[in-house]
Amino acid sequence: MNDVTQILSKVEQGDDAAAEQLLPLVYEELRSLAAARLTKEKPGQTLQPTALVHEAYVRLIGTNDVGNWNSRGHFFAAAAEAIRRILIEQARRKAGPKAGGERQRVGLSQVNVQAGDVDWNLLDLNDALSLLEVEDPRAAKLVKLRFFTGLTRDEAARALNISVSTADNDWAYAKCWLQVRLDETAQTDL
Repeated sequence: MNDVTQILSKVEQGDDAAAEQLLPLVYEELRSLAAARLTKEKPGQTLQPTALVHEAYVRLIGTNDVGNWNSRGHFFAAAAEAIRRILIEQARRKAGPKAGGERQRVGLSQVNVQAGDVDWNLLDLNDALSLLEVEDPRAAKLVKLRFFTGLTRDEAARALNISVSTADNDWAYAKCWLQVRLDETAQTDL
């Protein structure tokens, strides 16, 4: 019986020290498994193999199924399942609305919005602003304060009780969001 199987047997019997001995023995194999899995992910993956291994190990040792591993192969099958679940959870988080979902990134350099030479139809702007209000109410309020009442960024930030840097981020986001929406509207009007 090899070391991993012996340690798994001790873990099954409730030996807490055995769990600590297990990681050094399986770490490299788990890391290789995680790295191989991450190479199959889409580009832009932010999870690193080391972090994936640590999260998977914590889940494995922290479960009630610890005593159910009867072999090295069974342990690695459980580790593979833990890794799969972590990757699925991360993919769901990235696809969710807080992480941007299916939205495409538009760089600020691609948006040409300058106060004074904006040639928007006010009704289209109002419609777009109503949609932004559903998507991001705070950013919509900031646009209203700055665009319609003429408040400076500092004044608008104080009015919304947010920091100036948050106001700057919201302003940049709102300008891009509105520009994209207004461009879509202009295309459909042609």
